[in-house]
Amino acid sequence: SGLPWVAPVGRLDRASEGLLLFSNDPAWAARVLDPQSGPDKTYHVQVDAVPDASLLEQLCAGVQVDGEHLRAVSATLLRSGGRTAWLQIVLDEGRNRQIRRLLGAFDLEVRRLVRVSIGPVALGELGKGQWRPLAPAERDALAPPAPPSTSGRDVA
Repeated sequence: SGLPWVAPVGRLDRASEGLLLFSNDPAWAARVLDPQSGPDKTYHVQVDAVPDASLLEQLCAGVQVDGEHLRAVSATLLRSGGRTAWLQIVLDEGRNRQIRRLLGAFDLEVRRLVRVSIGPVALGELGKGQWRPLAPAERDALAPPAPPSTSGRDVA
């Protein structure tokens, strides 16, 4: 085998596809997943209608869904044709089925959802099931190394 133990960093729901990170460093993974400081995630989403500029603004303003405020950092129209459109949606946190629930609140049905980047790391030309190692600069850009502890304990 020769490969170390690795685990997914975050997840994609069963009906989604795209970029997924794996790591054998739980502390690094926790920094990547931190909603306050972790990197933005970019998705290309095919929907069953062509939203106008007002609706794209509303996706960024957000909406309450089941007691949660869901919103996109940005939502832009990539292309449209007939009755469908592809949107680029950027999130700064990864709540369960966040894009599907956000779009559903505006009566948009997701036909396809592809995560195309996490921070500066893009899916690029990788095909389904393919993988590549991160370069050290990519690893550090996703989650900068934690500062070394000076005393080993917190001072109040």
